[in-house]
Formats: sequence, C-alpha cells, structure tokens
Amino acid sequence: MSTGTAERADPADRGRLQISRSVLRKIAEHTADQDPGSARTRRRIGGLGIGEHGASAQISGPDDALRVRLDVALRYPAPVREAVAALRTRIGEELARLTHCQVRTVDVTVSALVAADAPPRVE
Repeated sequence: MSTGTAERADPADRGRLQISRSVLRKIAEHTADQDPGSARTRRRIGGLGIGEHGASAQISGPDDALRVRLDVALRYPAPVREAVAALRTRIGEELARLTHCQVRTVDVTVSALVAADAPPRVE
C-alpha cells in the first residue's frame, strides 16, 4: 500500500472552500433566533397576518472582514444595550466557529419590542 502526496498533504492545501453568503446569512439569522433575548414577530402584509418571522440578516465584505446587518425583535422588558451586545458576540463567535470567517462588525437594528409574557393574538 503506497501513500501518495495527496494523502499526506495538509487538508488546507487540497483545494478551495467557498461558503455562500446565503449560508452565512442563515447562520447569523439562526443564531439570533436562538438567543433568549430575541423574539419572533407577526408578519403582516396589507393588514393581514401571514405568519411569524424571526431575525433578518444581510452579509457583506470578504471572509476575513465580514459585515453583518441584523434586524431583530427583542423581548421586553430587557436591557436593550445588553441584549444587542450579547447578540453581536454570539453571532461573531458562531460564524467564526462554523466557517472560520472573521466578523468585522455586526450592526443591529431593533425593529420591535415584544412583551415576554404576551399571549398569542387571534386575527
């Protein structure tokens, strides 16, 4: 049994890996949605409720300096600054852990505050 140079080569030298921005976006959104401070909100079009949605993210920049723009609803009452800081840290760490991409900035827009104990609304 012979071992070729390809078998002994460092895995990083065997080829390239490119991760789609849509995958990075989904990782950021999923991470934000799993955070205990975030909340899902009702989606409405023309006054009609059409379900719920969670965080929404946009990703730009190169892999070594990603910029994340996040739109999220937070649970109320909670300290907004602390919740946003926790989201920034969590998203940066998760993207680095899963993809080895480095996050430069995470800009967060808080689009809604949702009462933590609010009962679901019938529409």
